[in-house]
Amino acid sequence: MTETKARAGEDHPAPKEAVARTTPAMAEFLNAFIGFQEDVKTSFQQHEERMTMMDRKTMTYARPALSTVVEQDLSHKKALAAYLRSGDDDGLRGLTLEGKAMSTAVSADGGFLVNPQMAETIQSMLSSTASLRALANVVQVDATTYDVIVDNTDVGSGWQTELSAVAETASPNINRISIKLNDLSAMPKASQRLLDDAAFDVESWLSQKIANRFIRAEAAAFINGTGVDQPKGILLPAKVANASWSWGNLGYVPTGAASDFAGTNPLDCLVTLVYALAADYRANATFVMNSKTAGAVRKFKDTVGRFLWTDSVTAGQPATLMGYRVLVSEDMPDVAANAYPIAFGDFAAGYTIAERPDLRILRDPFSAKPNVLFYASKRVGGDITDFAAIKLLKVALS
Repeated sequence: MTETKARAGEDHPAPKEAVARTTPAMAEFLNAFIGFQEDVKTSFQQHEERMTMMDRKTMTYARPALSTVVEQDLSHKKALAAYLRSGDDDGLRGLTLEGKAMSTAVSADGGFLVNPQMAETIQSMLSSTASLRALANVVQVDATTYDVIVDNTDVGSGWQTELSAVAETASPNINRISIKLNDLSAMPKASQRLLDDAAFDVESWLSQKIANRFIRAEAAAFINGTGVDQPKGILLPAKVANASWSWGNLGYVPTGAASDFAGTNPLDCLVTLVYALAADYRANATFVMNSKTAGAVRKFKDTVGRFLWTDSVTAGQPATLMGYRVLVSEDMPDVAANAYPIAFGDFAAGYTIAERPDLRILRDPFSAKPNVLFYASKRVGGDITDFAAIKLLKVALS
């Protein structure tokens, strides 16, 4: 046993007395520690129960998303609905939107910018239709024009020996194409009684009407636009035989018949049209024609009786002609003498659509009483930005 010695001048306590003296203190400490442990367990259990309850509530399908963005969208949607139904613009005037979505809710001319959700709905409907917008390069700008810088020539080059002088080579030719943004508008109307109906979704109805009007107007302008208060269409520039093509003109390939495909081998003119386009454009090229032309081309066969037209086996995918996609646009001309019924090219490189992202709506309850007019407007422009990327088929002998 270890010998216990007292300090000098002191009597060491007996072991039993020391144990008796320390046991109550240790017991008190153990009791306090056990109580602390129970409190911690209880706190963790309560916290776990609260977290489980929150998870169950947020997983409920009918529960709205916990997002400040959704709340802002709902606020603007409610204010816009009040304005469309009754002309009450107090909610719109007092509403502050995020800068990244819209800069202001009220324009200087009294028209109101629609909420981002409605603008995106209309935009998606425009992009999903049979319009050149589905193929072209679409950019959003905040100016009145959009300038495209085009380098339509190559830098010169040459061979030389190790010690010979370097000769000056040709410099590239830079062109600027300025696309002016024009006002595109639609003005659907509805009776005030219809707008007063609480079950009537005025915003969805208005989105559908505006989109339908814009689709028809845009599709026509992107093909046949004159450039006067509207976009410049792909058929506007001067057309020349592809053998004489130069920048600023569109090259064409003749069918070989005066007024139709009849009397020619249609495969020949289509093959010539395809290979009139440079190889770097053909990889993303598309045929554009109207339904009547598509009905005629659909009957074309090769020398062994195989149809050149192939319908897609996948839903939502376009048909193909000679392996290239086909866009059916009703604004393309019919097959007739000296007409250009088929366009073929890389329209993402060849045609640019510029537009402002804002869409304005002005409510007019006075001009057509008891109906209410909704004047919707946006700004959009379009022009050919690469004349080498688009070729045309002309119904002519040469």
